[in-house]
Order: sequence, then structure tokens, then C-alpha cells
Amino acid sequence: MGIAVTIIILIIVIVFVALTVKIVPQQRVAVVERLGKFSRLLTPGLNILIPIIDHVRTYHDLRVQQANVPPQTVITKDNVQVQIDTIIFYQVVGPEQATYGISDYVYGVRNISTATMRQIIGKLELDETLSGREKISSEIRIALDEATEKWGVRIERVEVIDIKPPVDIQESMDKQMKAERSKRAIVLEAEAAKQDMILRAEGDKQGKILKAEGDKEARIRQAEGLRQAQELEALGHAKAIQAIAEAEKNRIELLRAAGLDENVLAYRSLETLSEISKGPANKIFIPTKAIETLGSIGAIGEIFKAKNSD
Repeated sequence: MGIAVTIIILIIVIVFVALTVKIVPQQRVAVVERLGKFSRLLTPGLNILIPIIDHVRTYHDLRVQQANVPPQTVITKDNVQVQIDTIIFYQVVGPEQATYGISDYVYGVRNISTATMRQIIGKLELDETLSGREKISSEIRIALDEATEKWGVRIERVEVIDIKPPVDIQESMDKQMKAERSKRAIVLEAEAAKQDMILRAEGDKQGKILKAEGDKEARIRQAEGLRQAQELEALGHAKAIQAIAEAEKNRIELLRAAGLDENVLAYRSLETLSEISKGPANKIFIPTKAIETLGSIGAIGEIFKAKNSD
């Protein structure tokens, strides 16, 4: 009898502890009702309840969660049926509102998302729908934020995972994309060929420029060499003439010292001019005075004979 009583008391204690002590995990809260009315929230850790009077209505996960919206078939503005698959990330920020504001906030989020999506896609054509994922996601999130604010739920992000047009349209788009890629490949190949031709032409141009510069430099050097040779040749002729003139000058001085007159000197001058004029490029201009003395050449010859006989 005593053992049975002990067992009964032990069971009562266990039930009492189970009804009194509540351990809430991290990132979760418990909504407690007292006599059927909201009382408080139990935070993570050990919590004490009054048995029978206090009752845990529900638990809420405070982490960011995701709600997969089933693929929806919607019609675009240009009457094309597309299938859209979306995913919604949300977080419970008001456990009390999430408990009493709506019976099932996940179901509500999915329904609002579907209705908003149909409304948005109905205003867009197919091309705009396929290229406007960010716009669609943004507008769905705005609509959800307005509705879920009073539910204690915050929409973190809405992602449009996939947009599938009809099979025939998809095949047509694939062909168009293939043609576009082929076109781009042809354009790129033509551009590469063009650049290659430009580079070759530029290289040929530079080669011709360098060759012309080389030819120009060679001609300049050749002309410079010819000029220097002519200058040296002219300088040689000038020095030769100067030497002849110097020798003649000395000879005339000797003649003067011997007592010869001006006629002899004129005669020797004409001899010198005769020697100078033998060059192919030399031109001699004889003064009038020198011509007048030509008549005295005979007399000059006689004088030389006299000198030689002495």
C-alpha cells in the first residue's frame, strides 16, 4: 500500500513539474495564455508556469525562414502563359501578432504573393517579364510588407527562382538566341580580321616610312660626300693656282730685280693667265689694259733675246 502511494505521489510531482517548468530553446519564444487570455511570452531558458491556470498556446521560431510558393501559371499582358516559381524569406518579429493577428501567416503570405504576382505579370509583356525579375520581386515584397506588418511578420526577401514560357515560345527564343550568338561570333570574327588588316597595314606603313627615311639619309650622306669631295677638289685647284701665282710672283720679283720694265711683267702675266685658262672649268676675263699691252709683245721678245745673249 505504501509503495502505491509513493508511486502516485511521484507521478503527481512529475506532472506538476512538467506543467510548471518550461524550457524554451534559443531563438524561439512561447506564447502563454492565462485562463484563455494572452499573458506573456516565454523567452529562451527556464520558465515557470502556474499549472492549470497558465497554458502555452504556441511556439514561434524567430529565425529567418523560407516559404516556398508553388509554381503559378500566370498570363502576361500579351496573352502568353508563363509559369513562375518564387521563394519568400520572412521572420517573425511580433509573436503575439503572429498568434492572434492571423490563423496561419505562412498561408497568408503565400496567397498574397500569388495574387500580387498575377497582378504584376498582367501589366507586363513577355519580354519585360523575362527580364524584370528584380522588379517583380520588389513589387511582391512591397505588397507583402503592407499586409504582414500587422501580423508581426517581416518579409526579408522575395526571389523569383524561375520563369518558364510555353515550350513553343521557348524553342523560338532558343533559336533566336542561337542566331544572335552566331551573329555576334561573325561580328567578332570580322572585327578581328579588320584589326589584323589594320595592324598589317600599319606595319607595312611603318616599314615603308623607315625605308624612305633610310633612303633619304643615304641620299643626304651621298650628297654630303659629293659636296665635300667637290670642296676638296676645288680647294686643291685653289691651292695649285695659289702656288703657281706665288711662284710667278717670285719670278716677277726676280725680273724686276734684273731691271725689266712693265712690258715684261705684262707678258709674264699673260703667260700665267694662259696656264690658268687650261682648266676645263676655268674662264679668264682679260682687262682692257692687258689687251693694250699685247702690241708690245714683240718688243718684250726682243728684250728677252738680248738678255739671253748676254
